[in-house]
Amino acid sequence: MPSSSKHDGGSPAPAAGRAPFGVRLAAAMTARGPLCVGIDPHPGLLAAWGLADNVQGLRSFSLTVLEAVAPLAAAIKPQVALYERHGSAGLAVLEELLAASTEAGMLSIADAKRGDIGSTMAGYADAWLRDGSALAADAVTLSPYLGFESLRPALDMAAANGRGVFVLALTSNPEGASVQHVGGHESVAKRIVQASAQENQRYAEQALGSVGLVVGATVGTALADLGIDLAAVHGPILAPGLGAQGATGAEMRTTFGTAYPAVLATSSRGILAAGPEVAALRVATEATLSGL
Repeated sequence: MPSSSKHDGGSPAPAAGRAPFGVRLAAAMTARGPLCVGIDPHPGLLAAWGLADNVQGLRSFSLTVLEAVAPLAAAIKPQVALYERHGSAGLAVLEELLAASTEAGMLSIADAKRGDIGSTMAGYADAWLRDGSALAADAVTLSPYLGFESLRPALDMAAANGRGVFVLALTSNPEGASVQHVGGHESVAKRIVQASAQENQRYAEQALGSVGLVVGATVGTALADLGIDLAAVHGPILAPGLGAQGATGAEMRTTFGTAYPAVLATSSRGILAAGPEVAALRVATEATLSGL
């Protein structure tokens, strides 16, 4: 059974003037299409763009991608680790990117994969989800593998501030199965999915809840094999793996079945490799969207 939720069961009351994340994401997906562009400034990509592997290159790369995709994609997903590797100056670039995304009217998902217990988890929630934090994104990815309920500070702060979370559930990396698949039809992954569905009960009156899941686009038959019903989650499904990692729109429709309307497909290298020109990045983005 899923972990017991400690919220009060009522509708969330997000910060004044901001609709809940699920509502905003559903509107963006309807208006622009179900695509999230990952901003992953790997050293190799910086070099391919003719940029130095330093803070100046990081900034140019990040803001160019945002300029290119803001009119087209539903969200961006900066990979936090690739900013952290540049130290405090790299995080300052990430802060600038998140602020610029808000200014452009584009949703941001910080791919931080945070997960801890007690006051430490509360600190992560404060950093990524609190109004006024320089690192606050519209949503953040979380790791539940210290127990789903360990995420409580982030779940509650997201609800209070009209932000969202994406909880790692079923990833497509080979190592993931050694933890996530354990238990078969009562697997760890299935329990995470069930707990997320329960958490989304507080968003029951909305078209889409604000507690999403991360499920790899290349998981193949794992959802069916483990008896996981993603359609019952009532939240968005962030699905990395489109494009360079091998997944196609047609394959994703088969993989996700009735949950496909809630899927936010993520492409990073498949689009970023088209840079550094804004026009070329937009062509790549439009081509990716056409296949979804």
